[in-house]
Amino acid sequence: MENIAFIQLTERKLELKIVQSRAGRYRILEEVVNNYDLTGDITKDCLFSPKSRADILKILNIYRFTIETFSASKMIAFASNIIVKARNYRGLLDEIYTHTGINFILANDEEIIKDIYQSVVTKIDCSKGTGVYISGYHTYIFKYNRRNVADFIVLPYGYINLSEKNENFDSLVGIIKKELKDSPVLKSFEEEILVGTGVPFLDIAKIAKKLLRYPLDIDNNYLLSASGVDKVIEFTKDLDIDKIKKIKGLSMEGSDSLKGGLAIIKALFDMFAVEELTVSDATCMEGKILENLVGSPIEKYSDLLLNSLDSYYEFKKEGLSINPSVYNMAVLLFKQLKVVHKLSRNYVKPLKIAAYMFDCGKFIDFKNYEKHGYYAILNANIVGASQKEILLAALSCMCQDLDNFNLPEIMKYKDLIDDEDVDAIRKLGVLVKLAVNLNASRKNVISDIVCDILGDSIIMKTVVRSDPSFEIMQSMKLSDDFKKTFKKSLQII
Repeated sequence: MENIAFIQLTERKLELKIVQSRAGRYRILEEVVNNYDLTGDITKDCLFSPKSRADILKILNIYRFTIETFSASKMIAFASNIIVKARNYRGLLDEIYTHTGINFILANDEEIIKDIYQSVVTKIDCSKGTGVYISGYHTYIFKYNRRNVADFIVLPYGYINLSEKNENFDSLVGIIKKELKDSPVLKSFEEEILVGTGVPFLDIAKIAKKLLRYPLDIDNNYLLSASGVDKVIEFTKDLDIDKIKKIKGLSMEGSDSLKGGLAIIKALFDMFAVEELTVSDATCMEGKILENLVGSPIEKYSDLLLNSLDSYYEFKKEGLSINPSVYNMAVLLFKQLKVVHKLSRNYVKPLKIAAYMFDCGKFIDFKNYEKHGYYAILNANIVGASQKEILLAALSCMCQDLDNFNLPEIMKYKDLIDDEDVDAIRKLGVLVKLAVNLNASRKNVISDIVCDILGDSIIMKTVVRSDPSFEIMQSMKLSDDFKKTFKKSLQII
């Protein structure tokens, strides 16, 4: 286990992240972001002003103190390649090194794409697609396939420098379309998944969700539709900057750069001729972190969901943790009882999440931990599953105790779930709780189960390594909930 510090310098912020790395996974110990605006220095004066230099040095000296507090054994600092537009950028980097010992590396276009790609493929469960990253001064479009970037282009416009053009919205869209017109990436697009990341995608998705009354506040893996983008355009076209700033949830950059970012996204929808794209919260910073993790890197692509669940528990698990055992038992029960629960495979991912994270509510409070698990799952940054699947998992985790089933509360999500989903939530909740109780002694006593379905009853035969009395006793406490849910009595032997 090791603590690593990462520092990113861009034209709009200076960010510090300190992470703890173990076995190819990490958790964030500290995050500090200081916002400022160097765009005037870079694009107008082409020189970093004495004030900007002094402010950056002051912040970095504070960051050094924080890094020492967390005993970080390694420090990685990288800067946006846009700062080279300032003629004295080299003097700034030398001054930083002299006064703080921090050696910034300039990230070129290839490195930026590599970092974003690395982050995207650990956020979105798709091995083939086209990614778009909108930064302040450039738009990066890249094709990836089987864990490799196959091709990319860099457009000379981002959400900042496009917004600064004194032209109307349609003209800005036309500028981007002209840049894309003969793009080889565009010509080779084959209706695969289109992934968008960067400040504009996140901000515009937040506005779209508000306009569409979308019930979940999850950024990653949100499906942004062409109609949603049109609604944002209509909503914001007559708003001045002060009113845009009052929109809750937008980033610092969003208020004064929304126009440029929205124009780029509108052009992308038109040129790629897609109805929707997937929004990712992938970042260059995360790509750098993933590249520098300590320990043997684990396979992150074969099962993105399971890797995500493992990562969540890597720094929380205790010696008696049974999460993988509950996960495996729940999947086994789902298969064995298929003719009883009659649920499609669409519910396997929600079951897996709810089973692996059955006890995540205990990190909040042990009392009624099943109910706490609901909002713990919704805010756990799970990847490898759709937002609907994460919601179903959260509700199923809560329904480990059927007394928590509250139909009016669940119907807040009526735009995402239907009557079949509501029925599945109860069934999955009971299956998860049964899987938990079949591991009651935390000693992996039961290695397998075989279910015989006889009329109105189910006989569950256990294959055991030692005495399963405790597991059977605890599991039979669910017999009433089981019969109420599946309309069959349960006997375990």
